[in-house]
Amino acid sequence: MAAVRYTPDVETVDAEEPRIQAELVETFRSIIETTNRDYGHAFRSVHAKSHALLEGEMNVLTGLPEELAQGLFATPRSYRVLVRISTNAGDPLPDSISLQRGMAIKVLDVDGQRLPGSEEDSTQDFVLANGVAFPVPDPKAFLANLKMLAATTDKAEWAKKAISAAFRTTEKALEAMGGHSAKLMQLGGYPNSHPLGERYFSQVPIRYGDHIAKIAVVPLSPGFKALEGVEIDIAGREDALREEVNHTLAEQGGEWEVRVQLCRDLERNPVEDASVAWPEDDNPYVAVATIRVPSQSGWNWNRANVLDDRTAFSPWHGIEAHRPLGALMRARKPAYDASRDLRSRLNGCPIHEPHATDRLPA
Repeated sequence: MAAVRYTPDVETVDAEEPRIQAELVETFRSIIETTNRDYGHAFRSVHAKSHALLEGEMNVLTGLPEELAQGLFATPRSYRVLVRISTNAGDPLPDSISLQRGMAIKVLDVDGQRLPGSEEDSTQDFVLANGVAFPVPDPKAFLANLKMLAATTDKAEWAKKAISAAFRTTEKALEAMGGHSAKLMQLGGYPNSHPLGERYFSQVPIRYGDHIAKIAVVPLSPGFKALEGVEIDIAGREDALREEVNHTLAEQGGEWEVRVQLCRDLERNPVEDASVAWPEDDNPYVAVATIRVPSQSGWNWNRANVLDDRTAFSPWHGIEAHRPLGALMRARKPAYDASRDLRSRLNGCPIHEPHATDRLPA
């Protein structure tokens, strides 16, 4: 089946969206102000704690068919990239509270017509998480989840640890019987697997040049593939994931494969319902590029000063050829913009887009 061609009418805007977006902005604000009060530092309102802060190179594959040779993947070339791997809470919790992971990729020195608000930049961001689909279908449900997160941002860390341990045990029991609970994993039952061995997905669609697609990043090099499903011993280690990333990357680099799943049927591959995983049986993710990170310091405070405090990631940093699509993506723009500006003001630290010549501290 041919790929669906992008037109603006693949999106359907609901009349309630401005109100929900305004509430999202306010909820993001409350989380940041809470953590700033507690820690004396303003973190991201989601994905506050980073585990890997990396630099590397993305290489677009040669010989891609026309439907895949789109946007920044249209021509075989190399791009410098920055990669941030994190967990999704709004406060920097110890790793014994195990939550789902995110990967944010910033591609540098990208040409093309810019999206609104990023006209002066030359970057393209991809914001991913380690679940094929978003946990909820729309901004209204996302707001409900975020309000729950905001209400517990600085509450009873000891209780969060106990609940997380219980949820992990329950999730393992379900998996042993062939089951799975996305809700348990979202609330703290996620296994403490190695961040470098995870698979990450955009979950919601973006424009892909003439088409519509979702993006995935999966381990490719033998070292990273060997880490898939490997559970880390977190006992007595609040930053176990950072430690394991540092240990791995001090010895070796690694490589991920960037894959694309094209929209081929708007009913089976909806744009507006983010909770629907597009079926892969007859429409798999296909490789379009690789990301190679050399041996390096996987995480340190100097890098955090740059990528955590002075840099922002948003799917709206980019080119028109990769425009974010759907209500959740539309809601992310004002929320992420306001979050960035508030963090910058509270920390007294300008946030800017990096350039291809910038380097992370060793």
